[in-house]
Amino acid sequence: QVQLVESGGASVAAGGSLRLSCAGSGSYYATGCMAWFRQAPGKKREGVAFITPGEGTRYTDSVKGRFTMSKDNTKNTHYLQMNGLKPEDTAMYYCWWRHASSSNCYGEPYWGQGTQVTVSS
Repeated sequence: QVQLVESGGASVAAGGSLRLSCAGSGSYYATGCMAWFRQAPGKKREGVAFITPGEGTRYTDSVKGRFTMSKDNTKNTHYLQMNGLKPEDTAMYYCWWRHASSSNCYGEPYWGQGTQVTVSS
């Protein structure tokens, strides 16, 4: 069982920055697939950034150049640094984890509880 605890959401003005954190439990947490998703009101949940075996770090087009995903294996934590925030980035942000093999992610996905990011114009 993996538990994910998020923090860092807040209300900021457009152009501002935030760093989201996702602290995970479990001795194998650091070797898993990790990601950040977001869901705006009335919209589907979308993947924002991923760290997966064989593919490294990937971002959805709308955040490329503004968001950076990273992880600290010593702290069992992964992060989403968000710069140049726009009103359209307003959403509930969720961290996500799955077990990883050398080439893919597998098993039950685990989700954090969500942290709200609100960007005002």
